[in-house]
Amino acid sequence: MNTTPSTELNKITATAENFAVEVLEKSKHAPVLVDFWAPWCAPCRQLMPILDRLAEEYAGGVILAKINTDEEQQLAVQLGIRSLPTVALFKDGKVVAQFVGAIPEAQVRQRLQPHLPAAA
Repeated sequence: MNTTPSTELNKITATAENFAVEVLEKSKHAPVLVDFWAPWCAPCRQLMPILDRLAEEYAGGVILAKINTDEEQQLAVQLGIRSLPTVALFKDGKVVAQFVGAIPEAQVRQRLQPHLPAAA
């Protein structure tokens, strides 16, 4: 199990151990987009490049946190995750937007745009 954040700028691996700091605390300074996924989930793999592109476009204005629900089952249950992929946008320590499933990029942007800073 990986308990350290990814070294990529604006992308982290969130775990039960670091969730409070890496997601809740950081969301007080920049929106944190949390991707709940699993390796066996084909729709998760379809959605990942879209979320990666968004994080890159916002160049540090948005943090992308990935949570592997197979490795972090207790955290997923605690957060009420019932379907994969689930994406939640945290701002000021709270979920401000959420969607389930691999939706088209235009819909992802439409749902998240009101809560995100201007793209870099």
